[in-house]
Amino acid sequence: MDYFRSQVGKTLNRTPSAAGNWLAGTLLAVEQQSIKVGYTVRADMCNPGRVLHGGIASLMLDDVIGMGNFVAGSEFLMTSINLSVDFLSAAQLGERLEVSARLLRSGSNLNHWEAEIRKESGKLVAKASSNLIKTHVKIADLK
Repeated sequence: MDYFRSQVGKTLNRTPSAAGNWLAGTLLAVEQQSIKVGYTVRADMCNPGRVLHGGIASLMLDDVIGMGNFVAGSEFLMTSINLSVDFLSAAQLGERLEVSARLLRSGSNLNHWEAEIRKESGKLVAKASSNLIKTHVKIADLK
């Protein structure tokens, strides 16, 4: 937790997630069971209509949930077993977004998360729910 708190305000481009590093979000806030990351929609994140691609939106949601799971303090890596995303409005090229995730339930082997993407105006772009299952890989072994 101390490490994540020291990263608030910094670009997340040196994490264990290569895909998350490509997203290059900025950590905005972190608590024991929640996390918030800011992104700016770049051209390489858009579909031909210059709108945030749904796959990239899903990646943002999944990556922030994954980071949140590290923050929640599991000794073991947890991996997604599902990710359900509802796309509710478009995000345009250049728009700033906030992706937040919060842990709803933590069990011995399974964690349930909800996440959302919002524009600076507060308008909801997408929402997601995901279950992550404990693996046998210790987080300490990833370093």
